[in-house]
Amino acid sequence: MRPMFLPDVEQSNPGGPYAHRINELQATGDPVPQIMRLFAYKPDRTGFLSRFTQCVMRGPSPLPAGLRELIAAFTSRRNDCLF
Repeated sequence: MRPMFLPDVEQSNPGGPYAHRINELQATGDPVPQIMRLFAYKPDRTGFLSRFTQCVMRGPSPLPAGLRELIAAFTSRRNDCLF
């Protein structure tokens, strides 16, 4: 995975609800999604974004959650972002 433009974020000790998952991924040598690092950098400031994302992806919608996931994966791929 290409490094971020924000080395302080990528190299910081993770916090909040994403810290455990990030540590697990690092321990197994798996890549850590950059959005997880961003959410874990200052969890007191990114918790609302995580909750918003879950509402968008899982909340009431005319589109089923699976289709929303597929759209997100397609968009991420088009942006050269691992999803």
